[in-house]
Amino acid sequence: MAPLNIAVIGGDGTGPEVIAEAVKVLEAAATRFALTLKLTYLPYDGTRYLATGETLSDAELEGLKAYDAILLGAIGHPDITPGVLERGILLKLRFGLDQYINLRPVRLYPNVYTPIKDKSPADIDYVVVRENTGGLYTGMGGVAMKGTDHEVATQTMAYTHHQVARCVRYAFETARQRHAETPFHGLSEAQIAKGYKAKLTLCGKSNVLAYVFDLWQRVMAEVGAEYPEVLTDYVHVDAMCIYMIECPERFDVIVTENMFGDIITDLAAVTQGGMGVAASGNINPEGVSMFEPIGGTAPSFTGLDQINPMAAIGAVHMMLAHLGYSEAASAVEVAKTSVIEQMDSMAAAKMGMGTKEVGDRVVAALKR
Repeated sequence: MAPLNIAVIGGDGTGPEVIAEAVKVLEAAATRFALTLKLTYLPYDGTRYLATGETLSDAELEGLKAYDAILLGAIGHPDITPGVLERGILLKLRFGLDQYINLRPVRLYPNVYTPIKDKSPADIDYVVVRENTGGLYTGMGGVAMKGTDHEVATQTMAYTHHQVARCVRYAFETARQRHAETPFHGLSEAQIAKGYKAKLTLCGKSNVLAYVFDLWQRVMAEVGAEYPEVLTDYVHVDAMCIYMIECPERFDVIVTENMFGDIITDLAAVTQGGMGVAASGNINPEGVSMFEPIGGTAPSFTGLDQINPMAAIGAVHMMLAHLGYSEAASAVEVAKTSVIEQMDSMAAAKMGMGTKEVGDRVVAALKR
């Protein structure tokens, strides 16, 4: 069997600490399931930028295409102007590797606090599929008459039919796969009787962004004709922020554009227990995908053995599942869940154990 060839970018701040625990778990899963690992550590981070002025070169980007996947800690440095690393490394990775899906599972684990009253793990279990390479993030726009009273700044939300269609299709496929055996619990008996098994909600703002979301809605209808078992729904983004708090159980799979996805997934992370448990995948189904925790570099906790590595371990679960190692992925998820049930909190410095102990316990659970 060919080795699983993984590029590891530890990043800045607490990034290397959580990635060390994630790699520990990945290696334990590989041992249990007889997978051969080849890990290559790459210094694409803020520390290198401060030393050399380099972010990510075109040659380095091209070199990443040789890997099966990328495991990323977090990138960001307090001594670097905001936007430099984001544009020079993170967005360059997503755009250059055409990672056109940002996949964010939203799951409340047992023994994890949610600020939403009277909601349980059965109520918070959905997936957000965010379009990851278009919209406002493309940087289309500009400034005229800068520094004057008549200054004009523009930023354009632009989408092609191709971009929307491939994202929407991925979302329909995700909904279909989630309910290959058991229908979505939020469907009524009448809907199930009509043959529906899953639900896909488009999050948009069609009453204001009429041109963009006319395209999204038409594509939803076009692609949806191929998925008769998936019930479709539409919610304005402002209403979405209400429903994610009031009734998260109504959601199964949510699909949305880039900016809205960026915003609602941070809200979703809080409802599932915070950034310490939330993992993310930047997906190119035909190329190289990247998996990461979403909590950032958390520099104030660097080196203290207090940061929660569960989100990074969750990124390993996502990576293994994406690469087709379903048994190993499931084992990581079961082990991770069992350790979460032993922790005092998902918050840094309040877990009841240190960063390394969390990783050790997940490894021990994997071996049992």
